[in-house]
Amino acid sequence: MTEISSGANVPGYRVLARKYRPRTFPDLIGQEAMVRTLTNAFSLGRIAQGFMLTGVRGIGKTTTARLIARAINYPSRPTVDMPEMTPQCEAILESRHMDVIEMDAASNTGVDDVREIIDSVRYAPIELRYKVYIIDEVHMLSKNAFNALLKTLEEPPPHVKFIFATTEINKVPVTILSRCQRFDLKRLDAAVLATHYAGIAEKEGVTAEPDALAMIARAAEGSVRDGLSLLDQAIAYGSDQVKASDVAVMLGQMDRTRIIDLFDAVMAGDAAKALAEIEDQYRNSGDPRTILADVADYVHWVTRLKVVKGQALSDTSRTEVEKTRGQDHAARLGMAHLTRAWSMLLKGLREVEYHSNPLMAAEMLLIRLAHAADFPPAEELVKSIKQSPPAERLAPPPAAQLLKRDDPMPPTQGPLAVKSVPSPSALPPVITETRAFSSFTDLLALAGEKRDIKLKSDLERLVRPIRVSPGQFEMSLEPSAPPGLANEISRKLEAFTGMRWMVLVAKEGGDLPVAARQRETRDSLFRMARENPDVQEALKRFPGAEILNVRAPDKSLEPLNMSEPDEESR
Repeated sequence: MTEISSGANVPGYRVLARKYRPRTFPDLIGQEAMVRTLTNAFSLGRIAQGFMLTGVRGIGKTTTARLIARAINYPSRPTVDMPEMTPQCEAILESRHMDVIEMDAASNTGVDDVREIIDSVRYAPIELRYKVYIIDEVHMLSKNAFNALLKTLEEPPPHVKFIFATTEINKVPVTILSRCQRFDLKRLDAAVLATHYAGIAEKEGVTAEPDALAMIARAAEGSVRDGLSLLDQAIAYGSDQVKASDVAVMLGQMDRTRIIDLFDAVMAGDAAKALAEIEDQYRNSGDPRTILADVADYVHWVTRLKVVKGQALSDTSRTEVEKTRGQDHAARLGMAHLTRAWSMLLKGLREVEYHSNPLMAAEMLLIRLAHAADFPPAEELVKSIKQSPPAERLAPPPAAQLLKRDDPMPPTQGPLAVKSVPSPSALPPVITETRAFSSFTDLLALAGEKRDIKLKSDLERLVRPIRVSPGQFEMSLEPSAPPGLANEISRKLEAFTGMRWMVLVAKEGGDLPVAARQRETRDSLFRMARENPDVQEALKRFPGAEILNVRAPDKSLEPLNMSEPDEESR
């Protein structure tokens, strides 16, 4: 009779993320600042009552929380140097010790859950030096739960420590943060992750190509756990061999050489070749959004080669093909071409993501990129115009920025939109940080500082300022101003400054509203630009081009957030 084994004695498989979870502080990679702070704090006996750990998913927040719980309860003394793995240490790391209580705030969000903690803190630990409460995803707690926790967190019993972990630190009330020692766990570089994964692959007896590990490290986006999960999948996919070609297929990515070929075709203005390349990659299981994201990554890489070449070449996550061809592209392409390609790719990636047919959206983006590749940089355009046959010229107005009608427009603009910036002399006085409140611009600066968009907009559009002094503001209002605007301005100024404000409303008088003055200035500048021979010559050379923006020469002013110019200035 054949005897069949039940398999009860066969050890269960543990995924790499659990198998290689750090068990000591030296096992943590890339978090040297936190380890140093804890080392000094423990050696001086300055152990905080609460710790707040924040960082991206999979960076090691929960693992670090358990290591801190182990360190402060190490049998000899609180220390980060823990050479011996005691039964208590083992139980803490495996989340089964009765004195280390872990709670998932994502599923225990209410005040009743927190009350259970408050009621239990009065009892001393059974076995350890400290009773430790680890609350994961603490930002998920309700407002009432946070309020219930405040008093206990501020004055806990001497035998209690709190450790919080969160991926969204901005959602944690400042009253909680102020009572904790905060540690921001760093997102790890792809090169560091690739080295880490290589060591794990060696321990597992797996043959892994460096390019494959580099692809996994980039896809992990700084998360150790995400990368280990991908490595686990790649090992299973390749039967204990991790090859770059297999990883590319698994991730829906294409070979880096083909990504560079696509970039080459686009920057050469060869739209037909670019479309043929992406269609072929799509037939070979390539995802259009992933392909374009890889192209954007390559654009960023080439740009870094132009700016910080030595630092960029030291990136071990880059393949030799990328380094060789990237240097060639960096030498041949101008910064204007690269930055324009980057901007168009960022906008196009959103279109690909939300379109029902991603390949269709990706092809249209590549066509626009190829078309824009032939467009000369602004400085070359101006130089060529200056070298054209002389004509009777007027005094040069502000330089005009041009866009072809087929070029992608900024998201907030229509196909014929025109943006301008008035010269410095036409703008109101420069807003400065001051508490004297002696001018209307001081009030505008205050509204901007407090991020009160509505108040700032009302002041710019509806108010004709007459006089401003500390605690007093005299003005007249536009006919479209809503009733009660003066009271609202007075109330907000008092709330912002801590002093009473008397807002006086005159029936007439006062300067034009800021928005109206800026609109008049911009219309005047556009008329001047259209009458200038240089601008007229540029428009003739590029049929279908429109004036997009007017900027004062030698001044880096941002376009104003105003309505479009009137029809006369188009």
